[in-house]
Amino acid sequence: MIDQHFNPTESEQRIYKRWEEANAFAPDMDSSAQPYCIVIPPPNVTGVLHMGHALNHTLQDVLIRFERMRGKKVLWQPGTDHAGIATQMVVERKLAAEGNQDRRSMGREGFIEKVWEWKEESGGKILEQDKRLGSSCDWSRERFTMDEGLSKAVLKTFLDLYNDGLIYRDKRLVNWDPQFQTAISDLEVENKEVDGHMWHFKYPLAGGATYTYVEKDEEGNVILEEERDYISIATTRPETMLGDGAVAVHPSDERYASIVGKLCEIPVGPKEHRRLVPIITDEYPDPEFGSGAVKITGAHDFNDYGVAKRNGIPLYALLDEVAAMRKDGLSYAESAAKAQERSDIWIKMFEEGDSRFHSPAGKDSAGDVSEINLVPEEYRGLDRYECRKLVVETITAEGLAVMIDGGEGGQKPLVENKKIMQPFGDRSGVVIEPMLTDQWYVDAKTLAQPAIEAVRSGKTDFVPENWSKTYFQWLDNIEPWCISRQLWWGHRIPAWYTADGEIFVAENEEAAYAAARAKHGADVTLTQDEDVLDTWFSSALWPFSTLGWPDKTPEVSEFYPGAVLITGFDIIFFWVARMMMFGLKFMDEVPFKDVYIHALVLDETGKKMSKSEGNVLDPIDIIDGCDLQVLVDKRLRDARTDDKGKLNQIEQKTRRQFPEGLPACGTDALRFTLASQAAQGRDIRLSIDRIVGYRNFGTKLWNAARFCQMNECTLWKPEEFDPKALTQPINRWIVSELSQAVQSVTASLEGYRFNDASMACYRFIWNTFCDWYVELIKPLLNGENEQAKSETRQTAAWVLDETLKMLHPFMPFVTEELWDQLAEFGPGRPGFLMLQNWPALDASFEDEAASEEVDWVIGFITEIRALRGDLNVPAGAKLKLALVDAGQEIVQRARSYAPLIERLARLENFAFAAEVPDGAVQFVHRGTRAALVVSDALDIEAEKARLTKELSKIDGEITKIEKKLGNENFISKAPVEVIDEQKSRLAEYVEKKDKLSGALKSFEDMA
Repeated sequence: MIDQHFNPTESEQRIYKRWEEANAFAPDMDSSAQPYCIVIPPPNVTGVLHMGHALNHTLQDVLIRFERMRGKKVLWQPGTDHAGIATQMVVERKLAAEGNQDRRSMGREGFIEKVWEWKEESGGKILEQDKRLGSSCDWSRERFTMDEGLSKAVLKTFLDLYNDGLIYRDKRLVNWDPQFQTAISDLEVENKEVDGHMWHFKYPLAGGATYTYVEKDEEGNVILEEERDYISIATTRPETMLGDGAVAVHPSDERYASIVGKLCEIPVGPKEHRRLVPIITDEYPDPEFGSGAVKITGAHDFNDYGVAKRNGIPLYALLDEVAAMRKDGLSYAESAAKAQERSDIWIKMFEEGDSRFHSPAGKDSAGDVSEINLVPEEYRGLDRYECRKLVVETITAEGLAVMIDGGEGGQKPLVENKKIMQPFGDRSGVVIEPMLTDQWYVDAKTLAQPAIEAVRSGKTDFVPENWSKTYFQWLDNIEPWCISRQLWWGHRIPAWYTADGEIFVAENEEAAYAAARAKHGADVTLTQDEDVLDTWFSSALWPFSTLGWPDKTPEVSEFYPGAVLITGFDIIFFWVARMMMFGLKFMDEVPFKDVYIHALVLDETGKKMSKSEGNVLDPIDIIDGCDLQVLVDKRLRDARTDDKGKLNQIEQKTRRQFPEGLPACGTDALRFTLASQAAQGRDIRLSIDRIVGYRNFGTKLWNAARFCQMNECTLWKPEEFDPKALTQPINRWIVSELSQAVQSVTASLEGYRFNDASMACYRFIWNTFCDWYVELIKPLLNGENEQAKSETRQTAAWVLDETLKMLHPFMPFVTEELWDQLAEFGPGRPGFLMLQNWPALDASFEDEAASEEVDWVIGFITEIRALRGDLNVPAGAKLKLALVDAGQEIVQRARSYAPLIERLARLENFAFAAEVPDGAVQFVHRGTRAALVVSDALDIEAEKARLTKELSKIDGEITKIEKKLGNENFISKAPVEVIDEQKSRLAEYVEKKDKLSGALKSFEDMA
């Protein structure tokens, strides 16, 4: 007998273990069925399951289970990413906590050995958590981006791209993390708005030159005219002035036209060695912003870098690997002299109109300036912020700060306090510096062209389609991809150097030496590159390296390309596009047919989940439940702040929102909630109440299944049951409804409309099967017509089985458990539910006549119930009802279903009349007039008064909300969630007003 309740805590892990032990997730490689493959976006080996993973993996598993049941040869390929920076950070912290050596004292080999030990002990926890979600990956095929096979794939890729001229080494500007002392990708940079300053300084013109500075208003009227011997610039990073190579103005800026090509003096550094830099024109400066003049420090700003490269301005590096001012290189005096030589050459080429100045080659002719250190000796070795303070003090003391009125006739330096966007390392939390370093690059522009064409031609489609614009926007403007990282954990770059820097790229050290000795003789000595490859390099190979490439495995030929990639929008640039580029390069085919971009999971107020905000919900806590104090402690710990006010705010909010902690909802309820809200292009607001509601949905199905079992609804000979040969209209109706539901779910999943598919399941199971069919068949099950009883039992059993199949991709555990327990008094099951065939129902199973008849009955009962509620009829009161002047067909139908209607609508009797009875309210159901006698159960005059009073109150609330929503000040300042709440309340009041108005009219029209 089916248990009284479904216990997710006891059942889910037991069921999952049975699936795993039976190897139920593995594809049958001997099958000739159509292959279907999804590769899981590899989570970091250091990671733990969060709500984004829960959504992503739920949607993938829904498709995997759906297509497996449709008979396809299905592979869901799992694995993890080695996560270079994150893993190195975790292990270094672990070593520090244990009091062991640090990484550098331990040495590279010793440290890497420790990382592998950690990986075997603690890495991959997220995949174990993923099993709690019911993810049906083929775990026997689990891959790791640094396992032997994937390392082989990475090596081949690097060698092939290098030999094709698509990988090269270059000195360019990169994001530099001073804590980890490595280049990082844009994805690993968090731009945050912080409090900052904008300093305004004067750059004196060389030789005491002057010019007439004129400012005009929008109408062209002169509002300021004065002689100046300087050009004014503004900066948020004064310490970088030491490395300026030029000052730039816009070509259209008339204020500075007379001094373009002249020299100005950088107002910092020893006076006797102070440098002169040219004033140039470029499209980058905005004449409307600040003074319109911009200092160009090409080695320390990405925008400046572009200006410098376009105009042949040298790139002078000022900072070392830890963001301190450089101590290496030439003395300041020597460096300043060499830098001045380059400025003089630039001016001479400009003045003489040298053709080299106008050519790309000429503009790249600044040469190697790495030995030039333009940091004055007194600043060398200082922290960047300490240096900044001294630079500002020195310039101000010299009188070269722009001054403004300071009040009472005094002057003060112009320093703006303003919000600025500042880049931070997402792992280190320190401010990132643009740094000029030697790195390895991929010629992404060349690789991007086939990837662009593949999407434009429809070989790969984005869902929703609008995300293709994001894809094109990045690929159409793609820059070289920096693939080297200054880490120890990762795929080490297969390049070896001679003493003078000549590079030999080879499969291994032996091959590198063979090439070097063939060229230079036996005495050559090589040193391997210390850097490792960007993690995204190995993950770009994921769709085919995980299948065994570069070996020609059966899996490569069967499962490449994959069917669909499901991922978030934030890695379209960094992963999706790169997989497209590498897939087309090495496999001559796109890696997947579709790319489904899922939305964000927000908290119930619409805010992004963030540990610092203390609003994160852990999927495992929702599944298992979480005590309030444990939840509070976790959120306070994860906030990583010492701000007592912030911590108190997080604690109080958590206690208000979850006074009883998080209830145990089980996996099925969480999965169904995520799928039901996964509308294309719409973010998900996750509410615990909604999850609890879907837990109740599972309970509703469970109770309906128990009812069926207790009423002996069993299909003893499934092969002999013909759902198209039923005699009872109610049974034909439920088959028709099920068919429509299955068709809707199927079409929705094929179109990645997960919300539509899940809600089609919900409506059928809750409303149609549980609320109506179970009630409608009770008279048949309790009647004396054995043929009708037998047919109904078989139909209920068959429909329940097909319903479990339809729901299984969304709620795998409760459906598998019911499939198993329902078999107790039946002929047994042919295997797991997850391996059964998807319901084969089409339009031929629909019965219009039965649907029309039963829908009439259901609609009639529903209208009576709604009217009773609107009129405030006591729930226990039984009323009289008459059909007025009904047609013969309706009379016959009503008589045959009268006992059912009377029971479900709580009627005393059901009559047929030519006139409307006294004390009745009327309504029309599908063209037939009906009269419900309510005068015996209600004080009509009192009800009219009550409704009038209630309607007046509702009108007041509607007016109040409409006034608020019509207030532009409120709309512009109120949070989105507050506005949405007001709109929702307004809609509820309007709906309630319509209902009560109808009820009042019914009383007023009463016969």
